[in-house]
Amino acid sequence: MGHEDELKEAAEKAREPFDRIVGATMAIVAAALALVSVLGSMSVTKELLWQQKASDQWAYYQSKSIRRYQSESAADVLRALPGPAAVEGAKKYDANVDRYRQDSDEISRNAHEFEDKSEANGKHALRFHVAEVFLEIAIVFCSLSLLTRRRWFWSAAVLLTVIGAGAALTVLGIH
Repeated sequence: MGHEDELKEAAEKAREPFDRIVGATMAIVAAALALVSVLGSMSVTKELLWQQKASDQWAYYQSKSIRRYQSESAADVLRALPGPAAVEGAKKYDANVDRYRQDSDEISRNAHEFEDKSEANGKHALRFHVAEVFLEIAIVFCSLSLLTRRRWFWSAAVLLTVIGAGAALTVLGIH
């Protein structure tokens, strides 16, 4: 059989309903995979950004703690000195201590909030990655169904697609 005959035969087989169904399934799965992949990458990026913001807040918290400690030490030294000027100086440092303590509390709340957002985005990313795996395997099974002409490979691909899509959609229910 010549090359032209082989090409004609392959073209005729490609027009068969099963091949069209599997081809359409592959296209749909590939589009879903692209979408899930982008959403997964975005979730990872958001996770890292929120974690960085939390780290920045913890560094800021540490600097406020150091300033508070320095103010406490300065107030203690001034209280040990005689005279009203030393007592007035100590009061100023005590006011700084209170302000730094309040600032630290707010900074700590912000850091915990950012950590929670980072963790939530990490959970989303994991779900999207799981979905990606199922969708990638579904494409492989679609290819196998075309190569072997076995419908059960295509059925398995459809099932894997449903599982992958379901895993991606569970992100909507995770807060």
